[in-house]
Amino acid sequence: MTEYLCATCGTQYPEQKPDPASPPSHCPICEDERQYVPDTGQKWITSSDLKAQHHIRRERHSEKLHSLIIDPRAAIGQRAFLIETSYGNVLWDCLAILDQATLDWIKSRGKLAAIAISHPHYYTAMGDWSDAFDQIPIYLHQDDAQWVQKPHPAIHHWTENTLSINPDITLIKCGGHFEGGTVLHWRKTKGYLFTGDIMQVVADQKYVSFMYSYPNYIPLPHRKVENIGHSVESYDFDVVHGAFEGRSINKDGKQAIIRSVNRYLKALEA
Repeated sequence: MTEYLCATCGTQYPEQKPDPASPPSHCPICEDERQYVPDTGQKWITSSDLKAQHHIRRERHSEKLHSLIIDPRAAIGQRAFLIETSYGNVLWDCLAILDQATLDWIKSRGKLAAIAISHPHYYTAMGDWSDAFDQIPIYLHQDDAQWVQKPHPAIHHWTENTLSINPDITLIKCGGHFEGGTVLHWRKTKGYLFTGDIMQVVADQKYVSFMYSYPNYIPLPHRKVENIGHSVESYDFDVVHGAFEGRSINKDGKQAIIRSVNRYLKALEA
């Protein structure tokens, strides 16, 4: 079976009919204004070719927290996180490949119980990851269901503003970048917030920012940024981990979110 991924965003597509050897005709994820089709045109790569050219590198943040990133960089270049809890481990966000070394390493860390993803740009090869761990559930918000390009029986489209995966892990719908844009709260020590692109940790790592489209620099309106801030105000967290390597706020994370919302809203009013 030949399965293609979009080379620009890493989204995996099902085998095409009537010609399974042909790539898809287009990528709706990249054609949306929150992403882009390169000037050189839509490019495709097979799952097997991507695995042959790349591997997954991991970074240890603590005994129970590691990030995973494709090396050399592929597609958008986001990182995923393996969060280890006493109720089962959770993969936050996803990658376009799963190599054997990473599969074996994750299994050595205990049971992977669930996958949760912040927004459609990081859906990537989520079905392959679920299958590799006995079809564990994939939690996506219902408001982004239209963006799933490769349906899978393990996908659970949740509908409320929050969802507790286990007593330590809560998904929080923030909206903004996508209608179902989600962050993850880990109730450990002083608390962790994993934000994907929903709150983007910026170069000055005392702040985050908010955008409708990052590559095309389309901002969010006042109301949506204010709602993002409100969505996490009842949660305690000290550390904020963003979508990209090195983009973390390692202390006073909640105050950083508050400062960032206020700064953004002030700039909109200027």
